[in-house]
Amino acid sequence: MDFTGKVAISTGAASGMGLLFAENWAELGGNVVLCDVNEAVLKEKVDGINAKGKGRAIGVFCDVRDYSQICNARDTAVESFGRIDVVANFAGGTAVRIKKVDRKVYPELPDVPIDVYDWGIDVNLKGPFYFAHAVLKQMREQKSGLIINIGSITGAEGSAFGVDYATSKAGLMYGLTKSLAQYGAKHNIRCVCVSPGPVLTRAAMANMETLLNRAADPQEIIDLCLFLASDKGQFINGENIMIDGGRNAMRRGK
Repeated sequence: MDFTGKVAISTGAASGMGLLFAENWAELGGNVVLCDVNEAVLKEKVDGINAKGKGRAIGVFCDVRDYSQICNARDTAVESFGRIDVVANFAGGTAVRIKKVDRKVYPELPDVPIDVYDWGIDVNLKGPFYFAHAVLKQMREQKSGLIINIGSITGAEGSAFGVDYATSKAGLMYGLTKSLAQYGAKHNIRCVCVSPGPVLTRAAMANMETLLNRAADPQEIIDLCLFLASDKGQFINGENIMIDGGRNAMRRGK
């Protein structure tokens, strides 16, 4: 794959799969804008990519809950590189885990403070919606583009405690992805959702069952994202692609 001259924005890019996507994109010759709220780590990761001397990277502080910051990231990308070919929406996570909700204090859904779930919906669903709305202006003008949403097996399974995450991911996987594909088609803009099962970005993911009896290596997820952006993935549009080791096909319960 060769992304020379192509420009990607990756969110949640100071760590995890957002960073791995950015590193891969630049390694394959593309220019990349890394967006994250962790400014110190972001600078370190950008410097690391640029030290390799292939595609160029820049970092932009961006809280995906803030539309004005998203517009700034878009404008910075265009000012720096002249275009935006791909937006990969990696920023996200289960609010009850990230906010370290104590289940002894807040044991069930109605007990969790609503601002915790608000945070999760804002980051996991409104963030990608905001980014799409912002970058579509640029993609429409250049008459091309790809938005990659990141769903989750949880969007298909549901979660009795991490309700924000399941709700948000289901929204990305079906409503948002299909809607953006429908709008974008006349402008040569695609939208595809990649929905992983367990991924070894955290050790605990190894405990989730799959038909293949393992969790994914993060690179396996990124390889699919890169394929979608490459010349060979151009006919895939408006689809939610499960990459879950067969977890969604498993029989559960009786």
